[in-house]
Amino acid sequence: MKHNIQVTKVQESKVANVDFANIPFGRVFSDHMFVADYRDGEWQDYRIIPFGNFSMHPASMALHYGQAIFEGMKASKGKDGEPLLFRPEMHAQRINRSAERMMMPTFPEDVFVEALHRLIDVDSAWIPPQEGSALYVRPYMFATDEFIGVKPSATYKFVIFTGPVGPYYSKPVSLKVEQHYVRAVPGGTGEAKAAGNYAGSLLPAHLAQEQGFDQVVWMGGPEMKHIQEVGTMNIFFVIDGVVVTPATDGAILRGITRDSFLKILAEKNIPFEERPLTIDEVVAAYKAGTLQEAFGAGTAAVVSHVAEIAYGDLRMTLPPVEDRKIGAMLKDYIDGLRSGRVADTHNWVVPVQQVAEV
Repeated sequence: MKHNIQVTKVQESKVANVDFANIPFGRVFSDHMFVADYRDGEWQDYRIIPFGNFSMHPASMALHYGQAIFEGMKASKGKDGEPLLFRPEMHAQRINRSAERMMMPTFPEDVFVEALHRLIDVDSAWIPPQEGSALYVRPYMFATDEFIGVKPSATYKFVIFTGPVGPYYSKPVSLKVEQHYVRAVPGGTGEAKAAGNYAGSLLPAHLAQEQGFDQVVWMGGPEMKHIQEVGTMNIFFVIDGVVVTPATDGAILRGITRDSFLKILAEKNIPFEERPLTIDEVVAAYKAGTLQEAFGAGTAAVVSHVAEIAYGDLRMTLPPVEDRKIGAMLKDYIDGLRSGRVADTHNWVVPVQQVAEV
């Protein structure tokens, strides 16, 4: 560990109060958080402190002009109880791509990775032991200038906090193809994990849920025919034995789970294609009986099987989950990597480095 990260621990941990068999997603938080501040043109004051509130000025620029980005990742435990991270360097790279798009300072990738190791080491008791559960890790950055005016902030705060989570989607989801609202367009901020992208998705998702659906399928293109994502995840289809996922075009998040899936498929010689994909092609495959699977891919759920897709008046019901081989294999593979049950031939799993007490 080469960076000067000051550590101030809580006097008494709250972990003994947590029921790891019954964890509501996103509502339980660990004891500590990592914080750094950007001022005078550099990141400084690296520290791990007790988890707690921030004080914000009413004119804080993040609240007015939306300079806020984040990542989502997980830490797990191997068979021997060793804390593990999954592809941390990919998250360091992606948050910096988001920062560049939102005119924010990049964060040193080596400090990002070291901060993860230090924080997870301090709060390793918060990692749930069950396979499929994990310690969710939320790195994020936001503007802190106290100024009303449309320009990049000169000061920022970078934070990492964690919290134990169980499985995200426990059952297959139903989807509505969104034909009015859009998530992103090429040249916009769709490739960035920017807070505003998610704010803009809330209304169409709510309207779909009022109609009995779990989430929406985001569409793009001049005729709203090209499939982009599903809810907050990348989407995959299995059509006549071939795995198809929309090609990233500037409007689609470059998911790390997505990237991992494509490498696993290549390793197992399962045919796949990254290309533009229209809803008309999916409908044609459904009517021909060749639409075998559809699933979302993301850090939170890993794989979220799709039970039904509604496109206008057409309801496309997919085969039972027990008949789906590829989505189930991919989820089992990632869960197995995170628990040490599956051999890590890609060097994606990184043991958390322990720091001796001084």
